Amino acid sequence: MAPPWVEELHFHQLNIPVTIHQTVSVTPSRPIPVKHGDSLYLSNLDDMIGARVFTPTIYFYQSDNLKFCQKPVMETLRDALASVLVPYYPFSGRLRETKNGKLEVFFGPEQGALMVEAQSEMALAELGDLAAPNPAWTPLIFKFPNEEQYKVLDMPLLIAQVTHFRCGSFSLGLRLCHCICDGLGAMQFLGAWAATAKTGLMVITPEPCWDRELFRPCNPPMVKFPHTEFMRIEEGSNLTMTLWQAKPIQKCYRISREFQTWLKTLAQPYDNPACSTFDAMAAHIWRSWVKALDVRPSDYMLRLTFSVNARQKLNAPLKDGFYGNVVCVPCVTSTVSELVDGQLPETTRLVREARLSVSEKYLRSTVDYVEVERPRRLEFGGKLTITQWTRFSIYKSADFGWGTPLYAGPIDLTPTPQVCVLLPEGKADSSCSMIVCICLPESAAQKFKHNLFMMNSTDENENTSTKLS
Repeated sequence: MAPPWVEELHFHQLNIPVTIHQTVSVTPSRPIPVKHGDSLYLSNLDDMIGARVFTPTIYFYQSDNLKFCQKPVMETLRDALASVLVPYYPFSGRLRETKNGKLEVFFGPEQGALMVEAQSEMALAELGDLAAPNPAWTPLIFKFPNEEQYKVLDMPLLIAQVTHFRCGSFSLGLRLCHCICDGLGAMQFLGAWAATAKTGLMVITPEPCWDRELFRPCNPPMVKFPHTEFMRIEEGSNLTMTLWQAKPIQKCYRISREFQTWLKTLAQPYDNPACSTFDAMAAHIWRSWVKALDVRPSDYMLRLTFSVNARQKLNAPLKDGFYGNVVCVPCVTSTVSELVDGQLPETTRLVREARLSVSEKYLRSTVDYVEVERPRRLEFGGKLTITQWTRFSIYKSADFGWGTPLYAGPIDLTPTPQVCVLLPEGKADSSCSMIVCICLPESAAQKFKHNLFMMNSTDENENTSTKLS
């Protein structure tokens, strides 16, 4: 029997006991080009309200690959981190606000990255299938006692927890401050740290480049687009209340390349320009999610936002080693009724147009909008945000000498239940399937699955009903 085109992934309900043995501050192993009291400029792309977060990721490694290690895991990682913090010295600083509320990196005494060593009496096999992110893995990521959500000021900008399991395997739980790097920048840093750990020698390719001043605002600022993505919209629907009060659960689905290809054909807009796989998937997920949540009233205006890497949109190319934020967040709007009762190709067209609207002018306008408005809170009204990780080399970048991880990616989306993440399938998969990870109330989960699998489509039932599970 052929493998299913779309498959729900289930994860274990776990309680992972973790004992912390030590916390260590890691500082650059050699002098860096700043002194105590110095500061570094952050662009408004680094300082968007959505970037004022830590991005948690986890990596699992098998004990079989540790047989020939010369040094303990913690020591290997710590020594390599101290080395790469020389060229990546901003990670050893802290964030502070200036008078107008803008962030900057500053350098003072007793700073540095933070490494934590922990032990669990569980074996890695007891965690179950590592194909999909599991909120139960949260103890494998270090948080300070009583740490406030979204706290980034005066925090280590890199926090790493090494957790040893009973079987000899281990996990590396990372928290990187999004203000310092976007997804591609994080992969660049992670790759340098991993290659340095693997070889025992400093491996920095490409040479990291700060250059955040390239994105200074105009004087005076010139906002040329409405930037609906940032606007405060009063929640006039049942969407946000349904999600946040119902304690949503995390759901994950494996989407095969065959389904993606088929969906792309089905979702192709009626005009000529072709849509991308992302356009089709984003439109389909958005419609499926809103239908499942039974959003009311029907004339309420919804928003779909997603991240677009704007590097290729710039007239003057950035240096290869630039690792700051070069991300725009275009926004698609639609009423509930237009989205639910309309045709998938029309929704796909809206997503495609928003994606293609990102230009250098749009990016510069974003910079100036943040300069003028300086949004201070995340806005959730009527919004779903889709983040695409499928193009990140997260598995390849995380080979520290113990092979590629069994799983690499996020853990828990439930603290931000209006975010959906598209993840690459694990290292063993070469079929270009993806994992869709999204949050839903229990009452809406079955309906979302029904919509996502397209069980309501007559053509779908005739052609693919045996390929859904």
